[in-house]
Amino acid sequence: MTIVKIFRAAEWAAFQATGRFAGSADDVRDGFIHLSTGEQVAGTLERHFKGETQLILAELALDEDDPTLKWEVSRGGTRFPHLYRALTLADVLRSEAAEAAQFG
Repeated sequence: MTIVKIFRAAEWAAFQATGRFAGSADDVRDGFIHLSTGEQVAGTLERHFKGETQLILAELALDEDDPTLKWEVSRGGTRFPHLYRALTLADVLRSEAAEAAQFG
């Protein structure tokens, strides 16, 4: 299953520079890193990133048995992946601009 993190350009640049991403302001507020499946990305972009540009989608290599990856009910009763640890560059399989991305 494809699991994706949507990054704003500044977040992505900081992640690339440090090798670690503890989360966006929303992630930190909520206590976990918000992720989407490939099938959920379009809805997440529409709902939470509408009108934003320079977004990066990163496909992640996360083990579905990882105890820090939890599937929790969110909007409309849909289960979303939430990560309860920082991301590292080793977690990233590939990345591309949201406009060009083909995930799902």
